[in-house]
Amino acid sequence: MIGIVLATFFSDVGHEMVTAVLPLYLTSIGLGPAVLGVMEGAADFAFSVSKLAGGFVGHRVRHKKPFAALGYSVTALGTAAIAFVTSPVLVGALRGFAWFGRGFRSPLRDFLLADEVEPTHFGRAYGIERSADMLGAVAGPLVALGLLAAGVRIPTLVAASIIPAALAVFFIVALTKDRAAQAKAEDAKPVSHRLPRRFWMFLAGVVLFGLGDFSRTFLIFLVANAMGGGLVPGALTAGVVAYTAHNVVSGIAAFPAGRLGDRIPKWKVLALGYGLGVVTNLVLAGASASLVGLGLAVVGSGVYVAVEETIEKSAVAELLPREQRAFGFGILACANAVGDMVSSLYVGVLLAAGHAAWAFGIAAALTSLGAAWVIVLGRRGPDPV
Repeated sequence: MIGIVLATFFSDVGHEMVTAVLPLYLTSIGLGPAVLGVMEGAADFAFSVSKLAGGFVGHRVRHKKPFAALGYSVTALGTAAIAFVTSPVLVGALRGFAWFGRGFRSPLRDFLLADEVEPTHFGRAYGIERSADMLGAVAGPLVALGLLAAGVRIPTLVAASIIPAALAVFFIVALTKDRAAQAKAEDAKPVSHRLPRRFWMFLAGVVLFGLGDFSRTFLIFLVANAMGGGLVPGALTAGVVAYTAHNVVSGIAAFPAGRLGDRIPKWKVLALGYGLGVVTNLVLAGASASLVGLGLAVVGSGVYVAVEETIEKSAVAELLPREQRAFGFGILACANAVGDMVSSLYVGVLLAAGHAAWAFGIAAALTSLGAAWVIVLGRRGPDPV
């Protein structure tokens, strides 16, 4: 488990170093939120396809670790290569390539993590992994801020992301165990592609919520815009600080959310997280130009993202037998990525047109449907989540 946690942390340091400066870099060269939305939407599309591919591969092979390491390597190379191009098309293509690797490794890593703990500790295990992810997402922007303050140019900063990303590859290879050789005899039998009905019922709620769960990189844009725009002194720093604060909150909230999910029905914890997502979107719909409103949204978003990512994964680990988990994790991740892609596209377009209330109002309506679905499903019992 230590190898997975360290790989998650260092990979996110490298990834978030770039993510923290990318939206404002696009703004500085005259590209607005619509371009960001298209770029993030394309990246999320690559993310969704690759997660499904990773889950399918994991469903077919006994040894998951080599393929997880491959995914980490693709992410490292694709992200660092952005430093050597200037065209928005090439930047978008490389970001998509990096996100393909990031998505491909995800269900494989999640499978390896489930193998490390008992079912009674799934929530806590995924909570720790999410905390490492978010702490890496805190360290990454802080490193970016430090490099920017030292006068390092953005291309050089992006190239430097290869260092922590390479450490992630090392830790997943050196410290992670692949229990394929220890698998039970029944795991060697042909694996069914038919997943339980309760998994698909749960997934429907995930998809509904995901259609309103847009990329968090828009928070950087919104805060910078409230400060006068990305070209105004201090706006870039404020945006990155807000994004860092979001990840700090998520890092703190992930383990308690997982621990709570191990002690009470997971659908109740997830419904609370989804409900907070609805409230966060409503705040953005009414106060996206207010620093106070944005501050509340940053905190709310940090908490609900931690709950969402921790409880969804631990629920799938519970719902599916071991031999189907990699496939299930891939489908779950694909569903989330498709939702992120769709929501990032319409939020970006509506923000570019000056319709923030519509953008986040639609997001609030869709996330509320997801929350309602989980509540109805949970109350039907037995615990489907």
